[in-house]
Amino acid sequence: MSFAAEADAYDRFMGRYSAPLATVFADFVGVVDGLSVLDVGCGPGALVDELVRRVGSEDVAGVDPSDSFVRAVQERHPAVNVRRAAAEQLPFEDRTFDATMAQLVVHFMKAPVVGLREMARVTRRQGPVAACVWDHGGGGGPLRVFWNAARELDRDVDDESRLAGAREGHLAQLFREADLYSIEDTSLSITVDHPTFEDWWEPFTLGVGPAGAYVAGLDVTRQERLRERCRDLLPTAPFALTARAWAARGLA
Repeated sequence: MSFAAEADAYDRFMGRYSAPLATVFADFVGVVDGLSVLDVGCGPGALVDELVRRVGSEDVAGVDPSDSFVRAVQERHPAVNVRRAAAEQLPFEDRTFDATMAQLVVHFMKAPVVGLREMARVTRRQGPVAACVWDHGGGGGPLRVFWNAARELDRDVDDESRLAGAREGHLAQLFREADLYSIEDTSLSITVDHPTFEDWWEPFTLGVGPAGAYVAGLDVTRQERLRERCRDLLPTAPFALTARAWAARGLA
């Protein structure tokens, strides 16, 4: 799996879902004007966009290990303090931020508990630390039709269901292991409209994330079989898909 894709490819693939998720995630965390907030694993900026709307650019910081994503955020929000870094080694002093968030990132951290502890370290005492992950384990995520079709054609496919935080209750477990306290967990839901099947399918061919890597590894015939099976499983266009993410919030 790689996120070496350019920002526009990621936006077309996951941004259509992560942008609306950012709104409900920020509501869950309680982000309001006057707070300083760090976005860990900020990608090209879906959550950063929402945070800037709420608190202003000067009070938002972000980190991401991808050069292309860091550049994208810098171009979109020049006043945001965005740096290239991994969650497991955040380049900030202790107790720097009022709140620290990770949207759709914990499941891709090399060491999730270490990453969450780092998030707590840079958050003021009793400040919120929060994360959310798509419900790949329970089949409620936005990629469920794709992975269902892939499993029909390949029983051994790695469908993201076993990633950290992707099943009910696992994020809260990771938060406890990271020594956060007053932990709350819930589910967050968003709905996205798709005008055509091609609008839904084409971003899977851009090579982004595990799904994109899976498509890229198929020959033309197997790609066509997967595409047509997805078409069979989806409603007739236009259609709307509702997706669920697990979310957890604790105090540093």
